[in-house]
Order: sequence, then C-alpha cells, then structure tokens
Amino acid sequence: MSYQPHPFFRRLFDVYTGDPASIGMQLTQLRDRQDAGDPLLVCTGSDLVLFPGSAQPPKMASFRRSTRGFIELAAVSHLPLAVGWLARMREMAPADPIWRQSARELIEAIHDVQTINTVALWRDDISVSAWQGLEIRIAALVDYSCRVTVEVLERGLHDPDGFTFERLRLEYLNPVGSARVPISMNEMMFATFALTFLDIGHRITAWLRSQAFDWDRLMVLISGRSGRPTAGLTWDTNNLCHLIQRASRDSFDRHRLYIAPHAPPIDVAAASDPARAAGLETQFRSLWFSLRVGVEMGSKLFDGDPVDRRHAAAPAPAVHVRHPGRAALIAQLRLVLEDPTQLLSNVAAQYVLDQLAANDNDPARVFIVGFSDADYLAAREAVVAAP
Repeated sequence: MSYQPHPFFRRLFDVYTGDPASIGMQLTQLRDRQDAGDPLLVCTGSDLVLFPGSAQPPKMASFRRSTRGFIELAAVSHLPLAVGWLARMREMAPADPIWRQSARELIEAIHDVQTINTVALWRDDISVSAWQGLEIRIAALVDYSCRVTVEVLERGLHDPDGFTFERLRLEYLNPVGSARVPISMNEMMFATFALTFLDIGHRITAWLRSQAFDWDRLMVLISGRSGRPTAGLTWDTNNLCHLIQRASRDSFDRHRLYIAPHAPPIDVAAASDPARAAGLETQFRSLWFSLRVGVEMGSKLFDGDPVDRRHAAAPAPAVHVRHPGRAALIAQLRLVLEDPTQLLSNVAAQYVLDQLAANDNDPARVFIVGFSDADYLAAREAVVAAP
C-alpha cells in the first residue's frame, strides 16, 4: 500500500497553506483588498500592462518584436553571430555541405536587405522618433556591415581552411588598424543593440512617466519567460528592472518588484477585453500579494535578526556615465553570450538607460559607443573603394 499522510496532519497542513480557504490565502486576500487602489505593472518579455487600481481599465505598451525597427536592427546585430555559428559548423563538420548552404542563404538574405536599405526606409517607413536625425548614419551602418560580412563569408567559402575563429577575431570581429574593416563588428554589435534599446528605453520611460500613479505605491511583477529560458531571472540580469528604476528617477522601491519566471505571461488580448480584464487583474494581484505577504511576514517574524543584503543594493545614481572602451565592450559581449542568465540586450541596455536618465530621457543627447564615435559613412566608402 502506498504511503499517505494521516488525515489529521493533512488537515493541519491545509489549514495554513494547502487550501483555497487557508490562513495564508485569507491574509493574501485581506492585503489585496486593503491596497486595491495601488497600481500594478505586469511585464512580460515583450509587453507591459498597467492596472491603475480601483477597477480602472488597464493600459498597455509593447516593445521588442512588436515595435518599429527592432527586427531590422536585430537582424544586423546578429550578422557576426551568424558568421560565428557558421564557422563553428565548419569546424565541427567541414565535409558537411550544410554550412556552405547556410552561408549562401545568409549572403542572399544580406543582398536582399542591401537592395532596400535606404535613408528613406529608415526615415519614412520605419520612422522611429528616438532615431530622428540618425537615419543617414544607420543606413550607412547597415550597408557597411552587410558588405564586410558578405566579404568574409565569400572568403570563407573560397578558402574554408582559413574560415577560423582566429581569423574572424583578427579580421572581422576585432581588427585593429584594418583598411578592409575599419570599424569592428564588435563595435557594430554594441551600437545596434544600443540603438534598439535607445528606442525602447526612451519610449517606455516616457510612457511610464506619463501615467498618473504614485511610484511609492507601484507594484511590479515580471511574469513568465524573458528572452532565453535561463535569462532575466534576477534584478541584475533583467533590464526591465533597470528601466523601471531609471524611469522613476531612482525613487522606485526595488523590493516592490518580483520576478516570477514560472508564472504565466500576461495575455495582452485578454487585458484588452473589458469582459476578461477584471479576472486577469485579480489573478495577477493575487500572485503579487501572495509574494508580498511572505516578505512582510519575514520582516515581522525576524525583526532584529541579521539578514543577507548582498544583492539588495540599488544601482548607483546615473549622474556620470562612463563610456566603455573596446576591452570593456568585448567583455560585456562575451558576458551576455556565455552567461545563460543574461538577456542578450543587456549588452547595452543598462548603459543606454543610464544615459537616458542622465540626459532627461532625451535620445538625441545619448552617446552610443560604436555609433556616435564611429564614421560608418567613411567606413562604407573605404570598403567600397577597397580592392
């Protein structure tokens, strides 16, 4: 006969926590009713839903995949990664034709992009307000990156034995004093990640600041998966935390934000439907308060006892933002690729958010390493003129 706990012990367990009418659930519901007017911000990997409180209808903002320019710049950001993946495929199975087929497919996709990559496309069609005035340079960045990537791929197809990581690092990813690749692809990757987050950070910061809520009362829940399945699990590795902190002008209490990677992502369609929005709000408020109650009880039950605060430090004020040098830039690129808890966009997100915070959310005043200090127009002309 399989083991079963004694019913008396089961009931004792359920009275506290294992039943919908348990003591724990009753306290959660009580806290929820007391703070029903407080705003709740629920974030997923691509959307934010704000429940203002007191049964007001939710408000929504989207970023990443659903926003203008994200896919376009991300596609260019990924070019060096795609080349690296192909080099690894060749290294592992040089006789397998798949890496050659994939390289040719990538070259074809790059050529298609080059045919439509114009200043007018970036200015009039993609039309991102944070990039206003930068469209000529962005078009040049894209064309330059496409040209040097096609060259390295064609060279690799012609000389597969030379398609090595050592040569990629010296001649493509991080060349120094090269006429063929005057701006390294490492700098380009940082620049495109930063430009993408310049738009996201500027737009979401403006949206959050336009909402009439009290930052001191804001409740935040980052629910579900963010990027890679192992990424964005802590304050330091989830750039939404940094975004909210900077958008609040550093007034937000970080202890009112919870990251719940195993909770369901919020259904934006349901939040947009008045018939379903109330139920959705109840679900996520209950989740936030179930976490809050435990935190509050811990401080009351163990008041005066020592506590580990190693990970509780708030970010430093964004008064003086240092521009990363090439070595720091490469180290950050390596970090986000090697550390599975990192979001890839973390390579530039905190830097851009700090810049926006230090410059009153004005994207025109943000200095982007690998873009603001790089002349892609001249680099493109140099590449075109190169033999």
